[in-house]
Amino acid sequence: MKQKINLLIGFSAVVLIALSAIQYYLVKTAYEYKVEQFRSEIKEKIAKITNDYSDIDSTIFNKKDLLYKQLAENYIRDKKTRFHIKNQLLQSDFKNELTRKLQEEFENEVPDLEIDFAIVLDKFVIYDVTKEADTIFAEKPFIENKIYGNLASLDDAFLIRNYVGTTSGSLQQELNSDYKLLTEDTLYVSIQNWETIVLKRMTLLLVFAVFSILTLITLFVIALKALIKQKKVSDIKTDFINNITHELKTPLTTLSVSTKILERKETRENEAVFNSVLGTINRQNSRLQHLIDQVLTNSLGHQEIELHKERVLMPNFLNTIIADFKISNPNILIETHFHSQKTSLNLDKFHLTTAIANVLENAVKYGCKSIAVKSSLIENQFSISISDDGIGISKSKHSLLFDKFYRVEQGNLHDAKGLGLGLYYVDQIIKAHHGTINVVSDLGKGSTFNLRFSI
Repeated sequence: MKQKINLLIGFSAVVLIALSAIQYYLVKTAYEYKVEQFRSEIKEKIAKITNDYSDIDSTIFNKKDLLYKQLAENYIRDKKTRFHIKNQLLQSDFKNELTRKLQEEFENEVPDLEIDFAIVLDKFVIYDVTKEADTIFAEKPFIENKIYGNLASLDDAFLIRNYVGTTSGSLQQELNSDYKLLTEDTLYVSIQNWETIVLKRMTLLLVFAVFSILTLITLFVIALKALIKQKKVSDIKTDFINNITHELKTPLTTLSVSTKILERKETRENEAVFNSVLGTINRQNSRLQHLIDQVLTNSLGHQEIELHKERVLMPNFLNTIIADFKISNPNILIETHFHSQKTSLNLDKFHLTTAIANVLENAVKYGCKSIAVKSSLIENQFSISISDDGIGISKSKHSLLFDKFYRVEQGNLHDAKGLGLGLYYVDQIIKAHHGTINVVSDLGKGSTFNLRFSI
């Protein structure tokens, strides 16, 4: 049974992990889709503004074209200028002015987004009259090749579009040569806090995903607790059936044997033997009745117990219980330390006597040689403390100690008889009196039961 439960728990955990992984994958996929969707929207908006960014300020862009043309012609005249072209492009006089104008355009057209941008130079190629290409400059997009803009890095930027420009020129008077210049620029933009914007668009999906996972985990935990509780109840039920069967077996066997003895003629004719056997039958019958009453009475909850309260004087009441206990347990050393002041409490004498006697008998059952009973007044409450030097109770078992039918499975407990109702009954009686009970114990160090009642 235990192995099946462990397998079921393991399988359920694997299923939970698998479902969580699937949920994560779906959320991740949805996030990536939202990111691409957001980037497409940005590209569309920015592309409309910068479809031909030379329209923003034609004067500046004329200067740019003139610079490109001048650098190309200088190179045709003197190949050594090749190494200066890149620096001159990146450090043009109109760089800051064009950056400012583009930034203003973005702020006017897309005011709800904080945009940083960069236009990066990718290619600078000259074709001569024979159409042969002379590549002056061709690199992958690097932020170091930024000719306009204020973007610091391309790592988190969106590629918006490429701009390819062509310029034709002639140096007929000097070199009798025509040429064509091809340039390629790339526009990148970065949206500040774009992750937050995307996540806001996914709020409903994220809430649903988190709620689903938490619900799944909660249901798993509830099912697991119910399964463990059901196993515990099943184990306790089995233990109780075994215990009650054992308890009933002896009187039933005795009754069976005694009945057969009574059927003998010589037993009926011998009055002394007959009365002895009849007495045995009566005692075993009383024992059976007592066991049945114990199960019925001790299984009641504290709300179902009907108390008949009366004024009881302490410590006289305790002395009476201990005196009766000593008669039935003469080998147990019992010490008392009672509060000297007489205290009157409103209690049910019968039930409370049985409850305290149960605690004392429980101590004897589990190996104690001496018991100490103390009483005191603590914060307007009357406290009764019962300590023993028995085998003690593991701290891990304290929370189960007062459960119905529970018996601690350790030490020499298997040799002790009982139905597991004694301490449950004690707990219910104390609660019915609106009192409290707790245990202080550790394995091999004895136990102390503390009972408190309001005065």
